[in-house]
Amino acid sequence: MRARISGGLVVNASGPVAADVLIDGEMIVALVDPTSSVADSWSQSVDRVIDATGRLVIPGGIDGHTHMEMPFGGTQSVDSFETGTRAAAWGGTTTIVDFAIQSKGRSLREGLDTWSAKAEGHCAIDYGFHMIVSDVNEQSLREMDLLAGEGVTSFKLFMAYPGVFYSTDGEILRAMQVASASGLMIMMHAENGIAIDVLVAQALERGNSDPRFHGATRPSLLEGEATHRAIQLARLTGAPLYIVHLSAEEALEEVAIARDRGQSVFAETCPQYLFLSAQDMARDGFEGAKYVCSPPLRPEHHQEKLWRGLRTDDLSIVSTDHCPFCLKEQKELGIGDFSKIPNGLPSVEHRVDLIYEGVARGDLSLARWVEVTSTTPARMFGLYPRKGVIAPGSDADIVIYDPASPHTISAASHHMNVDYSAYEGMTMTGGVQTVLSRGQVVIDGGTYLGRSGHGRFLSRGQSSYLR
Repeated sequence: MRARISGGLVVNASGPVAADVLIDGEMIVALVDPTSSVADSWSQSVDRVIDATGRLVIPGGIDGHTHMEMPFGGTQSVDSFETGTRAAAWGGTTTIVDFAIQSKGRSLREGLDTWSAKAEGHCAIDYGFHMIVSDVNEQSLREMDLLAGEGVTSFKLFMAYPGVFYSTDGEILRAMQVASASGLMIMMHAENGIAIDVLVAQALERGNSDPRFHGATRPSLLEGEATHRAIQLARLTGAPLYIVHLSAEEALEEVAIARDRGQSVFAETCPQYLFLSAQDMARDGFEGAKYVCSPPLRPEHHQEKLWRGLRTDDLSIVSTDHCPFCLKEQKELGIGDFSKIPNGLPSVEHRVDLIYEGVARGDLSLARWVEVTSTTPARMFGLYPRKGVIAPGSDADIVIYDPASPHTISAASHHMNVDYSAYEGMTMTGGVQTVLSRGQVVIDGGTYLGRSGHGRFLSRGQSSYLR
Protein backbone atom coordinates (compact mmCIF):
# COMPACT_ATOMS: atom_id res chain seq x y z
CA MET A 1 0.00 0.00 0.00
CA ARG A 2 1.16 3.50 -0.80
CA ALA A 3 -0.17 5.94 1.76
CA ARG A 4 0.17 9.49 3.02
CA ILE A 5 -0.47 10.44 6.63
CA SER A 6 -1.36 14.10 6.42
CA GLY A 7 -1.92 17.00 8.79
CA GLY A 8 -0.46 15.51 11.95
CA LEU A 9 2.30 16.47 14.35
CA VAL A 10 5.07 13.88 13.96
CA VAL A 11 6.72 13.18 17.31
CA ASN A 12 10.06 11.40 17.46
CA ALA A 13 12.46 11.24 20.39
CA SER A 14 14.15 14.27 18.82
CA GLY A 15 10.98 16.31 19.22
CA PRO A 16 7.79 17.22 17.34
CA VAL A 17 7.58 18.55 13.78
CA ALA A 18 4.66 19.27 11.47
CA ALA A 19 5.14 16.87 8.56
CA ASP A 20 3.35 14.42 6.34
CA VAL A 21 4.56 10.82 6.31
CA LEU A 22 4.85 9.00 2.99
CA ILE A 23 4.68 5.21 3.02
CA ASP A 24 5.40 2.75 0.25
CA GLY A 25 4.68 -0.87 1.08
CA GLU A 26 6.15 -1.72 4.47
CA MET A 27 8.51 1.23 4.74
CA ILE A 28 8.51 4.94 5.37
CA VAL A 29 10.00 6.71 2.36
CA ALA A 30 9.84 10.38 3.36
CA LEU A 31 8.73 13.06 5.78
CA VAL A 32 7.68 16.13 3.83
CA ASP A 33 6.31 19.62 4.35
CA PRO A 34 2.51 19.27 4.19
CA THR A 35 2.32 22.20 1.73
CA SER A 36 5.07 20.96 -0.59
CA SER A 37 4.60 19.88 -4.18
CA VAL A 38 6.07 16.49 -3.23
CA ALA A 39 3.20 15.88 -0.82
CA ASP A 40 0.64 16.95 -3.41
CA SER A 41 2.08 14.79 -6.18
CA TRP A 42 2.36 11.80 -3.86
CA SER A 43 -1.30 12.12 -2.93
CA GLN A 44 -2.29 11.65 -6.56
CA SER A 45 -0.79 8.16 -6.64
CA VAL A 46 -1.51 6.78 -3.18
CA ASP A 47 -3.97 4.09 -2.22
CA ARG A 48 -4.99 5.97 0.89
CA VAL A 49 -4.65 9.36 2.54
CA ILE A 50 -4.95 9.12 6.33
CA ASP A 51 -6.07 12.37 7.92
CA ALA A 52 -4.16 13.03 11.16
CA THR A 53 -5.23 16.64 11.62
CA GLY A 54 -5.07 17.64 15.27
CA ARG A 55 -3.42 14.37 16.21
CA LEU A 56 0.03 13.07 17.10
CA VAL A 57 1.86 10.76 14.72
CA ILE A 58 4.28 8.60 16.72
CA PRO A 59 6.40 5.50 16.10
CA GLY A 60 4.68 2.30 17.12
CA GLY A 61 5.25 1.32 20.72
CA ILE A 62 7.81 -1.34 21.62
CA ASP A 63 7.10 -3.38 24.74
CA GLY A 64 10.39 -4.99 25.66
CA HIS A 65 9.03 -7.15 28.47
CA THR A 66 6.05 -9.47 27.99
CA HIS A 67 5.19 -13.03 29.03
CA MET A 68 2.71 -14.65 26.67
CA GLU A 69 1.74 -18.27 27.41
CA MET A 70 4.17 -18.38 30.34
CA PRO A 71 3.95 -21.27 32.81
CA PHE A 72 4.03 -20.09 36.43
CA GLY A 73 2.96 -21.59 39.73
CA GLY A 74 1.11 -24.54 38.25
CA THR A 75 -0.80 -22.48 35.70
CA GLN A 76 -0.09 -20.36 32.62
CA SER A 77 -0.53 -16.71 31.68
CA VAL A 78 -3.82 -16.47 29.82
CA ASP A 79 -2.84 -14.32 26.86
CA SER A 80 -1.60 -16.37 23.93
CA PHE A 81 0.70 -14.80 21.38
CA GLU A 82 -2.41 -14.27 19.25
CA THR A 83 -4.59 -12.58 21.87
CA GLY A 84 -1.72 -10.74 23.55
CA THR A 85 -0.31 -9.19 20.38
CA ARG A 86 -3.80 -8.24 19.21
CA ALA A 87 -4.39 -6.44 22.51
CA ALA A 88 -0.99 -4.77 22.19
CA ALA A 89 -1.96 -3.43 18.77
CA TRP A 90 -5.19 -1.99 20.18
CA GLY A 91 -3.03 -0.02 22.60
CA GLY A 92 -0.56 1.32 20.05
CA THR A 93 2.21 -1.23 20.53
CA THR A 94 3.53 -2.67 17.28
CA THR A 95 6.46 -4.77 18.58
CA ILE A 96 6.93 -6.98 21.63
CA VAL A 97 10.02 -8.74 22.92
CA ASP A 98 8.89 -11.78 24.90
CA PHE A 99 10.92 -14.21 27.01
CA ALA A 100 11.78 -17.73 25.91
CA ILE A 101 12.53 -19.93 28.91
CA GLN A 102 15.22 -22.53 29.42
CA SER A 103 13.89 -25.34 31.60
CA LYS A 104 16.15 -26.81 34.26
CA GLY A 105 18.23 -29.61 32.75
CA ARG A 106 17.43 -28.53 29.18
CA SER A 107 19.27 -26.41 26.65
CA LEU A 108 18.75 -22.79 25.69
CA ARG A 109 18.09 -23.97 22.15
CA GLU A 110 15.22 -26.17 23.25
CA GLY A 111 13.67 -23.28 25.17
CA LEU A 112 13.95 -20.93 22.20
CA ASP A 113 12.50 -23.52 19.83
CA THR A 114 9.54 -24.07 22.17
CA TRP A 115 8.71 -20.37 22.35
CA SER A 116 9.26 -19.87 18.63
CA ALA A 117 6.70 -22.58 17.94
CA LYS A 118 4.19 -20.86 20.23
CA ALA A 119 4.58 -17.52 18.45
CA GLU A 120 5.17 -18.34 14.80
CA GLY A 121 2.09 -17.80 12.65
CA HIS A 122 0.05 -16.38 15.52
CA CYS A 123 1.29 -12.85 16.21
CA ALA A 124 -0.61 -9.80 14.99
CA ILE A 125 2.51 -7.60 15.32
CA ASP A 126 6.27 -8.15 15.07
CA TYR A 127 8.04 -9.92 17.89
CA GLY A 128 11.44 -10.95 19.20
CA PHE A 129 12.79 -12.92 22.14
CA HIS A 130 15.01 -12.50 25.14
CA MET A 131 16.28 -15.74 26.68
CA ILE A 132 15.76 -16.69 30.33
CA VAL A 133 18.78 -18.67 31.55
CA SER A 134 17.58 -20.75 34.48
CA ASP A 135 20.35 -23.36 34.44
CA VAL A 136 23.81 -21.81 34.13
CA ASN A 137 26.31 -24.48 33.07
CA GLU A 138 29.03 -25.02 30.48
CA GLN A 139 26.55 -25.85 27.74
CA SER A 140 24.22 -22.93 28.34
CA LEU A 141 27.14 -20.50 28.54
CA ARG A 142 28.38 -21.72 25.14
CA GLU A 143 24.89 -21.43 23.71
CA MET A 144 24.62 -17.74 24.54
CA ASP A 145 26.90 -16.87 21.62
CA LEU A 146 25.11 -19.30 19.31
CA LEU A 147 21.70 -17.75 20.05
CA ALA A 148 23.12 -14.25 19.60
CA GLY A 149 23.99 -15.26 16.04
CA GLU A 150 20.29 -15.92 15.50
CA GLY A 151 19.12 -12.57 16.82
CA VAL A 152 18.62 -13.28 20.54
CA THR A 153 21.12 -10.90 22.12
CA SER A 154 19.78 -10.42 25.67
CA PHE A 155 19.75 -12.96 28.49
CA LYS A 156 17.76 -12.76 31.69
CA LEU A 157 18.86 -14.08 35.06
CA PHE A 158 17.04 -14.18 38.39
CA MET A 159 18.15 -13.38 41.89
CA ALA A 160 14.62 -14.40 42.95
CA TYR A 161 12.57 -17.63 42.88
CA PRO A 162 14.96 -20.21 44.41
CA GLY A 163 14.33 -23.65 42.97
CA VAL A 164 12.75 -22.26 39.82
CA PHE A 165 14.75 -19.54 38.05
CA TYR A 166 17.26 -18.54 40.74
CA SER A 167 20.97 -18.21 39.90
CA THR A 168 23.75 -17.94 42.46
CA ASP A 169 26.16 -15.01 42.43
CA GLY A 170 28.81 -17.33 40.97
CA GLU A 171 26.52 -18.38 38.13
CA ILE A 172 25.59 -14.76 37.45
CA LEU A 173 29.28 -13.86 37.37
CA ARG A 174 30.01 -16.52 34.76
CA ALA A 175 27.13 -15.43 32.53
CA MET A 176 28.24 -11.82 32.83
CA GLN A 177 31.75 -12.78 31.76
CA VAL A 178 30.34 -14.28 28.56
CA ALA A 179 28.16 -11.22 27.97
CA SER A 180 31.09 -8.85 28.47
CA ALA A 181 33.25 -10.73 25.98
CA SER A 182 30.52 -11.07 23.35
CA GLY A 183 28.64 -7.76 23.54
CA LEU A 184 25.45 -9.25 24.97
CA MET A 185 22.99 -7.67 27.40
CA ILE A 186 22.36 -9.23 30.81
CA MET A 187 18.87 -8.57 32.16
CA MET A 188 18.30 -9.05 35.88
CA HIS A 189 15.34 -9.69 38.13
CA ALA A 190 16.90 -8.10 41.20
CA GLU A 191 15.29 -9.26 44.42
CA ASN A 192 17.02 -11.21 47.20
CA GLY A 193 15.07 -14.43 46.77
CA ILE A 194 16.84 -16.33 49.55
CA ALA A 195 15.91 -13.76 52.18
CA ILE A 196 12.40 -13.35 50.74
CA ASP A 197 11.70 -17.07 51.10
CA VAL A 198 12.54 -16.84 54.81
CA LEU A 199 10.18 -13.88 55.27
CA VAL A 200 7.40 -15.67 53.38
CA ALA A 201 7.71 -18.80 55.55
CA GLN A 202 7.69 -16.72 58.72
CA ALA A 203 4.61 -14.77 57.63
CA LEU A 204 2.66 -17.94 56.86
CA GLU A 205 3.70 -19.47 60.19
CA ARG A 206 2.14 -16.43 61.90
CA GLY A 207 -1.09 -16.94 59.93
CA ASN A 208 -0.51 -13.89 57.70
CA SER A 209 -1.89 -15.31 54.48
CA ASP A 210 -3.74 -12.41 52.80
CA PRO A 211 -2.51 -10.90 49.50
CA ARG A 212 -1.11 -7.79 51.22
CA PHE A 213 1.59 -9.92 52.84
CA HIS A 214 3.05 -10.59 49.39
CA GLY A 215 4.34 -7.02 49.52
CA ALA A 216 5.35 -7.12 53.17
CA THR A 217 7.59 -10.15 52.57
CA ARG A 218 9.30 -8.61 49.53
CA PRO A 219 10.47 -5.31 51.04
CA SER A 220 12.02 -2.60 48.91
CA LEU A 221 15.29 -2.89 50.84
CA LEU A 222 15.79 -6.37 49.39
CA GLU A 223 15.24 -5.05 45.88
CA GLY A 224 17.80 -2.33 46.56
CA GLU A 225 20.29 -4.84 47.99
CA ALA A 226 19.98 -7.19 45.02
CA THR A 227 20.25 -4.32 42.54
CA HIS A 228 23.45 -3.17 44.27
CA ARG A 229 24.88 -6.70 44.13
CA ALA A 230 24.01 -7.15 40.45
CA ILE A 231 25.61 -3.81 39.60
CA GLN A 232 28.84 -4.73 41.41
CA LEU A 233 29.05 -8.05 39.58
CA ALA A 234 28.53 -6.21 36.30
CA ARG A 235 31.17 -3.68 37.31
CA LEU A 236 33.63 -6.47 38.02
CA THR A 237 33.05 -8.20 34.68
CA GLY A 238 32.41 -5.16 32.47
CA ALA A 239 29.07 -6.58 31.37
CA PRO A 240 26.20 -4.27 30.41
CA LEU A 241 23.30 -4.68 32.83
CA TYR A 242 19.59 -4.02 32.41
CA ILE A 243 17.44 -4.11 35.56
CA VAL A 244 13.92 -5.25 34.74
CA HIS A 245 10.72 -3.97 36.39
CA LEU A 246 12.38 -1.63 38.89
CA SER A 247 9.82 -0.66 41.52
CA ALA A 248 11.62 0.92 44.47
CA GLU A 249 13.53 4.09 45.26
CA GLU A 250 16.35 2.09 46.90
CA ALA A 251 16.96 0.22 43.64
CA LEU A 252 16.73 3.43 41.62
CA GLU A 253 19.39 5.04 43.82
CA GLU A 254 21.76 2.18 43.03
CA VAL A 255 21.14 2.54 39.30
CA ALA A 256 21.69 6.31 39.44
CA ILE A 257 25.01 5.88 41.29
CA ALA A 258 26.22 3.35 38.74
CA ARG A 259 25.24 5.53 35.80
CA ASP A 260 26.92 8.56 37.34
CA ARG A 261 30.04 6.41 37.64
CA GLY A 262 29.88 5.77 33.90
CA GLN A 263 28.81 2.15 34.14
CA SER A 264 26.62 0.61 31.41
CA VAL A 265 23.63 0.08 33.68
CA PHE A 266 20.07 0.60 32.51
CA ALA A 267 16.65 0.05 34.06
CA GLU A 268 13.01 -0.12 33.16
CA THR A 269 9.95 0.49 35.24
CA CYS A 270 6.36 -0.52 34.53
CA PRO A 271 2.98 1.26 34.55
CA GLN A 272 1.84 -0.60 37.67
CA TYR A 273 4.63 0.96 39.73
CA LEU A 274 3.75 4.43 38.46
CA PHE A 275 -0.02 4.25 39.01
CA LEU A 276 -0.79 1.51 41.55
CA SER A 277 0.42 1.00 45.11
CA ALA A 278 0.61 -1.35 48.07
CA GLN A 279 -2.85 -0.11 49.07
CA ASP A 280 -4.26 -2.03 46.10
CA MET A 281 -2.91 -5.31 47.48
CA ALA A 282 -4.67 -4.49 50.76
CA ARG A 283 -8.14 -4.23 49.20
CA ASP A 284 -10.98 -5.99 51.00
CA GLY A 285 -11.43 -9.71 50.76
CA PHE A 286 -9.36 -11.38 48.08
CA GLU A 287 -9.48 -8.38 45.72
CA GLY A 288 -5.86 -7.60 46.50
CA ALA A 289 -4.80 -10.76 44.65
CA LYS A 290 -5.46 -8.97 41.37
CA TYR A 291 -2.47 -6.75 42.14
CA VAL A 292 0.07 -9.38 43.13
CA CYS A 293 3.20 -9.16 41.00
CA SER A 294 6.94 -9.29 41.62
CA PRO A 295 8.52 -7.03 42.62
CA PRO A 296 5.37 -6.01 44.48
CA LEU A 297 3.53 -2.71 44.32
CA ARG A 298 5.15 -0.23 46.67
CA PRO A 299 3.84 2.50 48.99
CA GLU A 300 2.82 5.60 47.05
CA HIS A 301 5.89 7.67 47.90
CA HIS A 302 7.97 5.52 45.53
CA GLN A 303 5.91 6.73 42.55
CA GLU A 304 7.27 10.28 42.65
CA LYS A 305 10.83 8.93 42.64
CA LEU A 306 10.10 6.73 39.62
CA TRP A 307 8.57 9.59 37.61
CA ARG A 308 11.65 11.65 38.43
CA GLY A 309 13.83 8.75 37.26
CA LEU A 310 12.03 8.76 33.93
CA ARG A 311 12.63 12.49 33.53
CA THR A 312 16.34 12.21 34.34
CA ASP A 313 16.92 9.03 32.28
CA ASP A 314 18.02 7.01 35.29
CA LEU A 315 15.02 4.96 34.20
CA SER A 316 15.39 4.39 30.49
CA ILE A 317 12.24 2.53 29.46
CA VAL A 318 8.66 1.77 30.44
CA SER A 319 7.76 -1.86 29.69
CA THR A 320 4.79 -3.78 31.05
CA ASP A 321 5.98 -7.17 32.35
CA HIS A 322 2.59 -8.22 30.94
CA CYS A 323 1.81 -11.58 32.57
CA PRO A 324 -1.96 -11.93 33.01
CA PHE A 325 -3.71 -14.44 35.23
CA CYS A 326 -7.47 -14.49 35.72
CA LEU A 327 -8.82 -13.88 39.21
CA LYS A 328 -11.10 -16.88 38.90
CA GLU A 329 -9.33 -20.24 39.07
CA GLN A 330 -5.83 -18.76 38.75
CA LYS A 331 -5.26 -15.99 41.29
CA GLU A 332 -7.68 -17.93 43.51
CA LEU A 333 -5.05 -20.67 43.80
CA GLY A 334 -3.65 -18.45 46.55
CA ILE A 335 -6.72 -18.25 48.77
CA GLY A 336 -5.37 -18.93 52.25
CA ASP A 337 -1.72 -18.72 51.10
CA PHE A 338 -0.55 -15.56 49.33
CA SER A 339 2.64 -17.32 48.16
CA LYS A 340 0.54 -19.44 45.79
CA ILE A 341 -1.00 -16.45 43.97
CA PRO A 342 0.41 -16.39 40.41
CA ASN A 343 2.53 -13.25 40.09
CA GLY A 344 1.64 -10.92 37.24
CA LEU A 345 -0.58 -8.12 35.93
CA PRO A 346 -2.22 -7.38 32.56
CA SER A 347 -0.93 -4.12 31.04
CA VAL A 348 0.15 -4.61 27.41
CA GLU A 349 -2.90 -2.79 26.03
CA HIS A 350 -2.65 0.30 28.22
CA ARG A 351 1.03 1.24 28.42
CA VAL A 352 1.04 3.98 25.75
CA ASP A 353 -2.12 5.59 27.17
CA LEU A 354 -0.93 5.43 30.77
CA ILE A 355 2.44 7.01 30.07
CA TYR A 356 0.72 9.72 28.01
CA GLU A 357 -0.96 10.68 31.30
CA GLY A 358 2.52 11.74 32.39
CA VAL A 359 2.57 14.12 29.42
CA ALA A 360 -0.92 15.42 30.16
CA ARG A 361 -0.03 16.32 33.75
CA GLY A 362 3.38 17.76 32.92
CA ASP A 363 5.68 15.01 34.16
CA LEU A 364 7.08 14.15 30.71
CA SER A 365 7.50 15.88 27.36
CA LEU A 366 6.00 14.48 24.18
CA ALA A 367 9.48 13.54 23.00
CA ARG A 368 10.26 11.73 26.25
CA TRP A 369 6.95 9.83 26.02
CA VAL A 370 8.01 8.50 22.63
CA GLU A 371 11.52 7.85 23.84
CA VAL A 372 10.57 5.64 26.81
CA THR A 373 7.81 3.73 25.01
CA SER A 374 9.43 3.22 21.59
CA THR A 375 12.79 4.73 20.65
CA THR A 376 14.91 3.66 23.62
CA PRO A 377 13.53 0.09 23.58
CA ALA A 378 14.47 -0.10 19.90
CA ARG A 379 18.00 1.12 20.64
CA MET A 380 18.37 -0.95 23.79
CA PHE A 381 17.42 -4.23 22.15
CA GLY A 382 19.07 -3.94 18.75
CA LEU A 383 16.08 -2.90 16.63
CA TYR A 384 16.97 0.71 15.79
CA PRO A 385 16.50 2.32 13.25
CA ARG A 386 14.27 -0.36 11.76
CA LYS A 387 11.92 0.28 14.67
CA GLY A 388 11.37 3.12 17.12
CA VAL A 389 11.48 6.12 14.78
CA ILE A 390 9.49 7.73 11.98
CA ALA A 391 12.20 8.21 9.38
CA PRO A 392 12.94 7.22 5.77
CA GLY A 393 13.97 3.57 5.60
CA SER A 394 12.29 2.58 8.86
CA ASP A 395 9.41 0.14 9.09
CA ALA A 396 6.06 1.87 8.77
CA ASP A 397 5.04 1.07 12.35
CA ILE A 398 3.03 4.17 13.11
CA VAL A 399 0.38 5.23 15.62
CA ILE A 400 -1.99 8.15 15.11
CA TYR A 401 -2.81 9.29 18.62
CA ASP A 402 -5.61 11.65 19.60
CA PRO A 403 -4.47 13.65 22.65
CA ALA A 404 -8.05 14.70 23.35
CA SER A 405 -9.90 11.40 23.21
CA PRO A 406 -10.83 10.51 26.80
CA HIS A 407 -11.85 6.96 27.56
CA THR A 408 -12.19 4.80 30.64
CA ILE A 409 -10.24 1.59 31.11
CA SER A 410 -12.38 -1.41 31.95
CA ALA A 411 -12.31 -5.19 31.72
CA ALA A 412 -15.64 -4.88 29.91
CA SER A 413 -13.96 -3.19 26.95
CA HIS A 414 -10.30 -4.24 26.94
CA HIS A 415 -9.00 -6.86 24.51
CA MET A 416 -6.65 -8.82 26.78
CA ASN A 417 -7.74 -12.36 27.58
CA VAL A 418 -8.16 -11.78 31.31
CA ASP A 419 -11.20 -11.32 33.55
CA TYR A 420 -10.21 -8.08 35.31
CA SER A 421 -8.35 -4.83 34.71
CA ALA A 422 -5.71 -3.58 37.12
CA TYR A 423 -6.68 -0.05 36.03
CA GLU A 424 -10.46 -0.45 36.22
CA GLY A 425 -12.26 2.89 36.11
CA MET A 426 -9.22 5.05 35.30
CA THR A 427 -10.00 7.72 32.70
CA MET A 428 -7.30 8.33 30.11
CA THR A 429 -6.79 11.76 28.53
CA GLY A 430 -5.89 10.52 25.04
CA GLY A 431 -6.31 7.43 22.92
CA VAL A 432 -5.14 5.49 19.90
CA GLN A 433 -6.99 6.22 16.68
CA THR A 434 -5.09 4.34 13.96
CA VAL A 435 -2.25 1.82 14.07
CA LEU A 436 -0.07 0.69 11.17
CA SER A 437 2.22 -2.33 11.39
CA ARG A 438 4.74 -2.42 8.55
CA GLY A 439 2.43 -0.27 6.48
CA GLN A 440 -0.70 -2.32 7.10
CA VAL A 441 -3.56 -0.68 8.99
CA VAL A 442 -4.34 -3.00 11.89
CA ILE A 443 -6.47 -0.66 14.04
CA ASP A 444 -8.64 2.09 12.65
CA GLY A 445 -11.32 4.09 14.41
CA GLY A 446 -12.25 1.39 16.88
CA THR A 447 -12.08 -1.47 14.37
CA TYR A 448 -9.53 -4.27 14.32
CA LEU A 449 -8.25 -4.90 10.79
CA GLY A 450 -5.20 -7.03 11.60
CA ARG A 451 -4.70 -10.74 11.32
CA SER A 452 -3.01 -13.55 13.13
CA GLY A 453 0.31 -14.34 11.48
CA HIS A 454 1.02 -10.84 10.19
CA GLY A 455 3.75 -10.39 12.82
CA ARG A 456 7.27 -11.48 11.93
CA PHE A 457 10.14 -12.66 14.10
CA LEU A 458 12.77 -9.95 14.56
CA SER A 459 16.39 -11.02 14.58
CA ARG A 460 17.95 -8.41 16.85
CA GLY A 461 21.44 -6.96 16.81
CA GLN A 462 23.57 -5.64 19.63
CA SER A 463 22.28 -2.87 21.86
CA SER A 464 23.04 0.61 20.57
CA TYR A 465 24.20 1.54 24.07
CA LEU A 466 27.12 -0.88 24.31
CA ARG A 467 30.55 0.71 24.60
